[in-house]
Amino acid sequence: MAASRGVTVFRLPPLPTIGEVIKLFKLKAVKQLSQNFLLDLRLTDKIARSAGNLKDAHVCEVGPGPGGITRAILNAGVAELLLVEKDPRFIPGLQMLSEAAPGKVRVVHGDILTYKLGQAFPNHLIKNWEDDPPDIHIIGNLPFSVSTPLIIKWLENISKRDGPFRYGRTQLTLTFQKEVGEVDVTVVHFTPLVQPKIEQPFKLVEKVVQSVFQFRRKYCHHGIRILFPEATRLEKAEQMLMLADVDPTLRPTQLSMFHFKNLCDVYRKMCDEDPSLFAYNYREELREKRRKKSNFKRTSDDDLI
Repeated sequence: MAASRGVTVFRLPPLPTIGEVIKLFKLKAVKQLSQNFLLDLRLTDKIARSAGNLKDAHVCEVGPGPGGITRAILNAGVAELLLVEKDPRFIPGLQMLSEAAPGKVRVVHGDILTYKLGQAFPNHLIKNWEDDPPDIHIIGNLPFSVSTPLIIKWLENISKRDGPFRYGRTQLTLTFQKEVGEVDVTVVHFTPLVQPKIEQPFKLVEKVVQSVFQFRRKYCHHGIRILFPEATRLEKAEQMLMLADVDPTLRPTQLSMFHFKNLCDVYRKMCDEDPSLFAYNYREELREKRRKKSNFKRTSDDDLI
């Protein structure tokens, strides 16, 4: 701890550099896991600053690895830092950091996709959804292999206001790697909205968006069609696009949030009118057609013997 003009500031004691930690524990980034070590202190400090004021905040860092961003977070004066790391190779180095900052750091060897963040922090931090965000932050340098399923999981948590969003509109500061093996990342800061842009169940919104982007290089009507069984596909897709006032020749990337809102609202009405519609799965229909075709071919071949 160091004092400046009467204010106590936390500073880590002298520790091996991240490069020395990597050598000490013989760590190596695994390309198959899209791992990438951030060694530039200016970059790790910038990532921590992107989260906003972390003084006395409760922070969860996702996948800290050798601990580059971790040190920047600790130097920001957090009240508590929870480190969730899946790769056991990094745990000894993180434990070293924990020992250097007693009472501030908790190290968990676990998978963030299954770890219960909704139980990770004290209940007194809970705020109403309409209030300012709680003093809780999630920070992480996400490899490509993890980023998509994790973001989808958190979006569902936001819609249900559970998991880390049980505490309120918990803020996320995440880096997304552009290329494995290069320090080339994009830092994005998220704060959940008080009122969602699309007020429909998460699973319904997810189904519509995934279907539309199934054919991302084609016109959007191709994706809309697979929301419906083959027998009514063309008719229902045309009806949905017309009611949503969406040009069928727009490509998925050209659709605005307003377009998606309209599509989801119309699809919800169609599902209400036909309760079996939401359960329809295009891929299952394809598999069933292939299975029948395969069975027919085997039967035909048997007839020729």
